[in-house]
Amino acid sequence: MNLRERVGQLFMLGIQGTESSKDLQALFKSYHPGSIILFSRNLTDAEQAAHLTNSLQKLAPRMPLFISIDQEGGRVARLPKGFTVFPGQGAIGRGGSVELAYSFAEVTALELRAIGVNMNLTPVLDVDSNPDNPIIGDRAFGRDPEQVETLGLAVIAGLQSNGVLACGKHFPGHGDTVKDSHLELPIVTHGLERLRAVELRPFVHCIANGVAAIMSAHVQYPALDPAFPATLSPAIITGLLRTQLHFKGLVLTDDLEMRAILDHYGIEDAAVLSLLAGADILLISKEQDHQLAAMDAVYQAVKDGIVPELQFDHAVLRVLEAKERLLIPYTPVNPKAAADRVGTKPHKDVAHAIREAAAQATV
Repeated sequence: MNLRERVGQLFMLGIQGTESSKDLQALFKSYHPGSIILFSRNLTDAEQAAHLTNSLQKLAPRMPLFISIDQEGGRVARLPKGFTVFPGQGAIGRGGSVELAYSFAEVTALELRAIGVNMNLTPVLDVDSNPDNPIIGDRAFGRDPEQVETLGLAVIAGLQSNGVLACGKHFPGHGDTVKDSHLELPIVTHGLERLRAVELRPFVHCIANGVAAIMSAHVQYPALDPAFPATLSPAIITGLLRTQLHFKGLVLTDDLEMRAILDHYGIEDAAVLSLLAGADILLISKEQDHQLAAMDAVYQAVKDGIVPELQFDHAVLRVLEAKERLLIPYTPVNPKAAADRVGTKPHKDVAHAIREAAAQATV
């Protein structure tokens, strides 16, 4: 791979529309991005979704793409009509069943695989410790770190045992914030002892049990790094996550277009700083101008030696090794069969059981 192709492997990009466009094809010819994230705007039904992922993979013949989605259930769900509709992780937490948490993830993985999606950006491993949190709330399993850990492990196992990579988020914890990082930069002021006991606990155990990927939080933790939010912090991503917690998997940034990052750093500096912090995959969900600017910035930073060549090579190697291990040999999905593999009665029965367990727990 040349330098541009290697830079591309470090980016996860959102796309516009429901099919491969000329702009997207031109982008692949220039930088060969290594990962794509899908949103509701890209999906109309199972057959179309399968056609889309097949066409995206054709743009990357040398190395398959990670194709990801946020399919947490509840209010963060991207799959269109026809797929199984699950409640959010809060409902799983209220029911408290490890078996149902696993079944939720198993069904979700089977439906994602039917349309060619190989990474789910879940579970949410944040502890819902602040009732005024505007962004986490019922996306979390609950307020007890042990419960979040236990159910998170079940979801990871259910996804990864069925061929879909799990991504725990938002490291090192977004649960005790009163600001939404989509809009502004939250700050968590707890000391290290509290962070280890509450926020970090689910991540520690999920890392020890083989979660494939971790997503960073656009949140500042002065006790860990007084200068940078987690996504841009070498102390948090390299020092804490890599060195202290021994995480060997993929580190993804949350979307670098979120205001917590974009308003303070701009897309070019954010991309370079997140790579310097220790990230492997930089997520930019919407604007192609931002995507190109960020890739150009990383390309130039590597050429100029701002990003050390060894660090850059290690990030690229982690991505490529994960793909070699998990995606090869790549086989296209069958669009005609996809609709019959999603939203089935057994799958809907699992969603119903989760709702029933949650309802009974609140009586």
